Amino acid sequence: MTSRDTQPVTRAPDEDLPTGPAKDRRLSIVLGVIVTCQLMVAVDSNVVNIALPEIQSGLGMSALALAWVFSAYSLAYGGLLLLGGRASDLLGRRRMFVWGLGLVVVASILGGIASNEAVLIAARALQGVGFAFAAPAALSMIAATFAEGPERTRALGVFSMVTGFGITLGLILGGILTTLSWRLVFFINVPIGVVTIILALRCLTETERHTGTFDVLGAILSTLGMVGIVYGLTHGSSGWTEAGTVVPIVVGVVLLGVFVYIERRADHPIMPLRLLADPVRAGAYLTFVLLMASMAGTYILLSIYIQESLGFSPLVAGIAFLPMALVQFAVAKSAPKLIARFGRKPVLLTGVVLMMLEAIWLTTTNESTNYVTGVLGPFILLGAGLSLAFVTLNLTVLGGLAPRDMGAASGLLQATQQIGLSLGVAILTTLYQAASTDRARQHAGTHDVLAHGLSSAVTAAVIFTAAALLVSLFVIKVPKQPAPA
Repeated sequence: MTSRDTQPVTRAPDEDLPTGPAKDRRLSIVLGVIVTCQLMVAVDSNVVNIALPEIQSGLGMSALALAWVFSAYSLAYGGLLLLGGRASDLLGRRRMFVWGLGLVVVASILGGIASNEAVLIAARALQGVGFAFAAPAALSMIAATFAEGPERTRALGVFSMVTGFGITLGLILGGILTTLSWRLVFFINVPIGVVTIILALRCLTETERHTGTFDVLGAILSTLGMVGIVYGLTHGSSGWTEAGTVVPIVVGVVLLGVFVYIERRADHPIMPLRLLADPVRAGAYLTFVLLMASMAGTYILLSIYIQESLGFSPLVAGIAFLPMALVQFAVAKSAPKLIARFGRKPVLLTGVVLMMLEAIWLTTTNESTNYVTGVLGPFILLGAGLSLAFVTLNLTVLGGLAPRDMGAASGLLQATQQIGLSLGVAILTTLYQAASTDRARQHAGTHDVLAHGLSSAVTAAVIFTAAALLVSLFVIKVPKQPAPA
């Protein structure tokens, strides 16, 4: 199918909006519909991960099959983000938003009624496919609907707030729902998804569909390349020299290399290389990879640490993450004013430094560390740092784009985040396991083993954030935004 198969929509997204307070109310509703999709993305992986032990018991799954409940989603989601982003440019962002969420609803019903592991794994893969098309459409609709400047900054601030809150909400909901039935962690998507689809059809205006054809070869190469890299990184914690790790990563890198070569000559590339021609935007993408690696790795390890070392139940562990979400929510709300007053770059640098300080603090974890002295402070720093950095990076990536590239840029942004997430979890988990095993051989106590594993592994997070700081300082040269009159 090509965009020529459909009648192009030429009106601007906000053309039919009223003016004044009525316009503000309408934009608030539009933003609420859009960010609900992001809330579902943020909640979904965490709510299912909490339920994995009960899923294993309920369906009698092996450990390998259980791992595929996580991997099937990650591979489908990460592998198809570039295609999903470009599809929203060519076929319409509202259409991809609705179709993607519709597939998520169907997949969630399938997962909730699954009677065996094969059906459940297929359902998780379908959820990943659905979100891979809906999520880039949601982010690009923000860029297409809200004018560049304070209006878009506020919208992206809300987007960041919802992302942070959704991660913690997933942990809490997972704990609550799993105590009732693990099947509810799938069914919870159904009413939310259906209501969001209805509101999207009523409230969202379809964006312009840009002329072009699908780059089929590029789509295949980018999907297989992303799947190879994500799979290899996910397998990395089991051994970096194993064939299951090395071969997929090498194949993935080669395929993406061929993909880039093809894209340079394609008439309608799935990922226009002009997105990376600007060193500022390219630097923002790289910074996203580094910060996501730091955040995801430390997040997973802290989740393990507070449950296995501090003895928190899954539900209490979810509540323990709440301060981070609340800080992220509050700081993201203030980010637009901070950016207007000080400019993007100072705000970005502050966010990166706060994340680096959080990682440095965690390197001091020891046997006597408790939640108040060793976890709460890093949570606060991480929440504040994420908000400041991510809002400014989103603005940098999506700023100054031609409408035809907004979907592709959004898909690439979320693909880089997925690579960073997989990279951080793989590297920090590997370091954690190695350090914990080494300390256990010294006949140390359980608390000491776990604390040593955490403090050793987060040195990688310090390196990731330090590299992000260097890129932010010397590559991302964003001019100061003028203060409002």
